[in-house]
Amino acid sequence: MAPDSLMPATGSIDVNGRSYRLPTRPTVVVCIDGSEPGYIERAVEAGRAPWFARVLREGTSIVADCVVPTFTNPNNLSIVTGQPPAVHGICGNYFLDPDTGKEVMMNDPRFLRVETLFPAFQRAGCRIAVVTAKDKLRGLLGKGLELAPGRACSFSSEKSDKASLAENGIENVNALVGMAVPDVYSAALSEFVFAAGVKLMERDRPPVMYLSTTDYIQHKHAPGTPVANDFYAMMDGYMGKLDAMGCTIVLTADHGMNAKHGSDGQPDVIYLQDLFDGWLGTGAARVILPITDPYVVHHGALGSFAVVYLPAGQPVEAMAAKLRAIPGIEAALPRAEACARYELPPDRLGDLVVVSTKHKVLGTSAARHDLSGLTEPLRSHGGVSEQKVPLICNRKLAGEHPGRRWRNFDAFDLALNLVV
Repeated sequence: MAPDSLMPATGSIDVNGRSYRLPTRPTVVVCIDGSEPGYIERAVEAGRAPWFARVLREGTSIVADCVVPTFTNPNNLSIVTGQPPAVHGICGNYFLDPDTGKEVMMNDPRFLRVETLFPAFQRAGCRIAVVTAKDKLRGLLGKGLELAPGRACSFSSEKSDKASLAENGIENVNALVGMAVPDVYSAALSEFVFAAGVKLMERDRPPVMYLSTTDYIQHKHAPGTPVANDFYAMMDGYMGKLDAMGCTIVLTADHGMNAKHGSDGQPDVIYLQDLFDGWLGTGAARVILPITDPYVVHHGALGSFAVVYLPAGQPVEAMAAKLRAIPGIEAALPRAEACARYELPPDRLGDLVVVSTKHKVLGTSAARHDLSGLTEPLRSHGGVSEQKVPLICNRKLAGEHPGRRWRNFDAFDLALNLVV
């Protein structure tokens, strides 16, 4: 089949209250996990990223807002649904399931309340390719897709050797990419995503591709450092290859990243469970950290956003006021106020939502956090201070958009509706 015949007929689709033109050229949206503004610019300034340099000069470069909490799952699902968590329901990596009363990972597709863009594009005739670094996202991103050769594939770097036609719509991934399964705590986990994207574009030319990386490098290395520049130089090479194949490419991020440590290099933590145990008695309140996932070595499950479940009858505003008096707490909001401010689903939050300031993180109890894996001073995310992210396209923005608040979940709108 000739590559051009894989493009769908002209037209548009409507998904979650937004309209998208069908792609006229292959469209690649990339979520660079943890990529605060500055990483790309510092790599360009160092002469390490010529493709990015050209895009910043000749394409579109916007600073956008991601969704709060500034964590991986809520933002990836916002990007692929075009809506905030209040609509799609994924408000953390981890939450207290009200149906069971248990703390669970929010990576089961049943937690997703709306359709992603991908099944709608598939019904319109688009072949779909979704590649993630970590497997925790694969089920959510692939929900509703008919995974089969010639239709769609969805797989992760982490479990690339387990990919099958039945589960992923593709097999023999490692042979295709020419890489073994990378270590989950490595830059190679993200490089595999880019290498797979290039190979799939060369072989299948899918009209819609989504690539999502891991923030292992960003947790350990600030913008402009040698390791960070090496990472973005690697990415630059793969993006150049996709560009040369005629793709429209939009890059954004799920969240930024900030230093979260004191002058001694140790994590600067407010342990909320210890506070509430002292105030209300041991175990009376329950603190949930939505940053929690299976990959805590590089952040120790310490982020800047937490939810608190209070005992029945406990005055919520009084507890919020008590928290707000603590240095390092940026916001402590009752559920309804937090949902309105941060566009969150009320049935999946506690009584209180707590956000720390730029260089502070929130924990449960000091005894419950294993920080032995933190080999560098902590960098993390989750709060409002990590909300600014890049929104970059290799094509020019058409027209003026004065006063628009750009969001990372405008990525597909930008790629398909707003650039020339």
